Amino acid sequence: MLEIKAIDTFRGPAHILNGVSLRVDRQEVVCLVGRNGAGKTTTIESIMGFLPVRAGQIVFHDEDVTSLPPHERAKRGIGYSPEDCGVFPELSVAENLMISRWLGDEVVRRRNGGPRPDPEAQAFELFPEVKNLLQRQGLHLSGGQRKMVAIARAIMLSPTLLLLDEAFEGLAPVVVNRFIDAVMKIKAMGISILMAESHLGAATRIGDRLYAIDRGEIIFHGPPKDALADEKVVKALRG
Repeated sequence: MLEIKAIDTFRGPAHILNGVSLRVDRQEVVCLVGRNGAGKTTTIESIMGFLPVRAGQIVFHDEDVTSLPPHERAKRGIGYSPEDCGVFPELSVAENLMISRWLGDEVVRRRNGGPRPDPEAQAFELFPEVKNLLQRQGLHLSGGQRKMVAIARAIMLSPTLLLLDEAFEGLAPVVVNRFIDAVMKIKAMGISILMAESHLGAATRIGDRLYAIDRGEIIFHGPPKDALADEKVVKALRG
């Protein structure tokens, strides 16, 4: 579904990603783990098109999307929940969700033109709490509520791939369990997921495959259980 081929990405003059390659297959959860500053968010933003790649290629559903702007990648079915949630503070939750709802109509037309699953039903199945927040402004949401709204908004796009950047960051352990359940429900909907995650323990609970990144380079790829036993990976994550 998604293949990243040896991409190099810069932030200003800083060379952040150096030959990063990874893939996401259909209906799987892939975790990209690394400590803060290792290159996880840069990888996600490169895939989404917020940062231009200087070398390499990004292929989605057999189409080269390397040069496409972010909104065109979204129209092709790439959903995105950023690390800072990106909830519009002056808009209500309902208005935040509607933005993706409108764009999702084109996503489905491009994909097959067939009937679209009810995006509201899918979003509220994941997070029933969001239904009670529809009239609240984004400005007045808690951290956990913003994360729920960001993921629900991405699901309203009817994506085939969902990019989650630090979805568990700052959440209490009991709330992390709630979000892990939601990720597994998303997978059951037939949506593939690429997650950027700082904590190896959480990633091993949820990922079908795992990549570890350090200083902008992939240092491990394999089953999550093998990452726990890899001294190089554990050391890199500890900094």
